[in-house]
Amino acid sequence: MSGEMKKHLLETIIPFWKGLRDDDYGGYYGWLSYDLELNRRAEKGCILNSRITWFFSNVYILYKKGILTDGDFIKYGFSALDIKDEAKHAFNFLYSKCIDKKYGGVYWSLNYDGTPADTTKHTYNQAFCIYALASYYDALGDRQALELAKRLVGIIEDNCADEKGYLEALTVDFKPESNEKLSENGVMADRTMNTLLHVFEAYSELYRVTKEPYIGERLQWMLDTFADKIYDPSRKRLDVFFDNDYKILIDLDSYGHDIEAAWLIDKGVKILGIKEYEDRMKPITSAIAEHILKDAFDGSSLPNECEKGVVDEKRVWWVQAETVLGFLNEAAKDPSRTDFEEAALKEWEFIKEYVWDRRGGSEWYAEVDKNGKPDTSKAIVEQWKCPYHNGRMCLEVISRAAGE
Repeated sequence: MSGEMKKHLLETIIPFWKGLRDDDYGGYYGWLSYDLELNRRAEKGCILNSRITWFFSNVYILYKKGILTDGDFIKYGFSALDIKDEAKHAFNFLYSKCIDKKYGGVYWSLNYDGTPADTTKHTYNQAFCIYALASYYDALGDRQALELAKRLVGIIEDNCADEKGYLEALTVDFKPESNEKLSENGVMADRTMNTLLHVFEAYSELYRVTKEPYIGERLQWMLDTFADKIYDPSRKRLDVFFDNDYKILIDLDSYGHDIEAAWLIDKGVKILGIKEYEDRMKPITSAIAEHILKDAFDGSSLPNECEKGVVDEKRVWWVQAETVLGFLNEAAKDPSRTDFEEAALKEWEFIKEYVWDRRGGSEWYAEVDKNGKPDTSKAIVEQWKCPYHNGRMCLEVISRAAGE
């Protein structure tokens, strides 16, 4: 599997995203339709550009470790310097355009020319920028990136949090506003599992490169919150949408977020390096993965979610990528569980057959049905459709195969 993913990364994912670079206005183009029509004047999501920065930074990190080589890159028509240049290009757009110089923090989106479009300050968005900046600092050693990441932690802790946890959407000057951007299924959430997960992910990456005690303390607080308030032991799932006091707003299994959280929490706990949290969280993440394998996975792919007992059967691109990683992560924890490794291989086969868009100039379909038929209304690139999930899947599998 790792060899196939290495080829997929080098042959498909990297060239596709390099091709979306905007050398006129910075960053990367924000929209490619299902019919592969590029809209050069589409809004540029700051989440999209953070994730692209993270992606190229992590490709370069694997090069620095010797896991990817000059020969690997040259074989597919580019070089390590090209990857480094993409990471710099992406970072420069984040640093110069996505950050609000008046109030601080990251905008939600920009116009095609880099001027602010949606000035919402969402905690989720701040987190993804920290995630990108920490990786970029690791890749290129740029202190500007590290200092900005630390400032964004201050923004989150001072403006996007209260005594109970992390808030969601805020105005440009950090006043509360409704959370349409991360609410769905007919509810309006004051707190979400998704935002908490990605603040945890971002802080884990920053802790990995700094080992700052305060970040470690916040990671511990988040792990306690996952265990005490987000995880439902009776259903072996993470609940998704909450009111301000963590009252659950809807009966929902978000399969993709659960399997993603299972391996991301394990990774963060490993970075934290405190045995107490390893002992506490491992049974939780293993139970989540077991629930997904036994109760949701159909033997070849993973549905989107289950609301009030009704399964949403669409196969979303990122859910499939996270399923591979979640199952492989669980197999690594217990090598006797060959069923997890077999399930990961089956999911990868489904991706190759149905989710990977083999048309020239494309990458992955955003969504297919359970039989693999693509949804032609879904764009190939938009603010949520990025190289974060599928690129990360490849990078993680390659790294793990190399013993990282």
